[in-house]
Amino acid sequence: MDITYVILLSLFSLLILFILTKIMGNKQISQMTTFDYITGITIGSIAAEMATELEEGFHKPLTAMIVYGLVAALLSVITNKSVKARRLIDGTSLILYDNGRLFKKNLRKANLNVSEFLTECRISGYPNIADIQTAVLEPNGRISVLPKSEARPATNRDMNIFPKEEKLPVTVILDGIVLKENLKYTGNNDVWLKKQLDEQGIKSVKDVFYASCDSNNNLSVYTCVKEKPDRDIFG
Repeated sequence: MDITYVILLSLFSLLILFILTKIMGNKQISQMTTFDYITGITIGSIAAEMATELEEGFHKPLTAMIVYGLVAALLSVITNKSVKARRLIDGTSLILYDNGRLFKKNLRKANLNVSEFLTECRISGYPNIADIQTAVLEPNGRISVLPKSEARPATNRDMNIFPKEEKLPVTVILDGIVLKENLKYTGNNDVWLKKQLDEQGIKSVKDVFYASCDSNNNLSVYTCVKEKPDRDIFG
C-alpha cells in the first residue's frame, strides 16, 4: 500500500512541477538568475519530500511548492514591468575590466578574484586580457567580453562581402516519420522528398534518423546507425 501511495504521490508531484514550470516560464531554464536557480532547486526538493511523505500527509509540501512557484512567477511579472524592481531582484551588470583597468571593488562585489576572472576570460577565448576592451559580469552570472577591434575576428562587413541571408533549416523527417506540415512549409511534397532520398541512395524513410531542408531547398539526410564507433577517438 505504501509503495502504491508513493508512486501516486510522485506522479502528482511531477504534475505540480510541470504546471509550476509553465507558470514560472522558460526563464527558469534559459536565463536563470541566482534567485531563479535557488527557487528551482528548492521547489524540486519540496517535490521529492512530498512524494515520500507518508506520515504527515502531502498538504504542507504541496502548499510550500505552490507558494514558491507563485511568488517566483509574481516576481517575474514585476521585474518585467519595473526597471527598478528588476535591478533590485535580478541585480545589475558589473564592469570588471575596461580599457586596461581591472576594477577591484567590482571583482570583490562579484566574489571573483583575479585568477578566476582570468580563467573566465580564457574560457571565452581570450587568454590575453590585452585583447579585451571590456568585460562585464551579467546578472545571470556570466561574463560578457567585448574584444578590441584589432583582436576580434574579421567579419563579412569588414571585407565588404554581403552574402545571402541564411534561414533556419526546417526539419522534414524525424525518427523515420515525415513531418507533413513542415514539408509543406518548405514548398515541397512527398514526390520531391522521395526523389531526394532516392538520389542519396536511401530506400526507406524509416532508415532516416533526421532530415532537414535549408533555405536553398537542399535536403540534408542523416540515417540511423545502429553499430557503435570502432573506438573512442577522444580518450
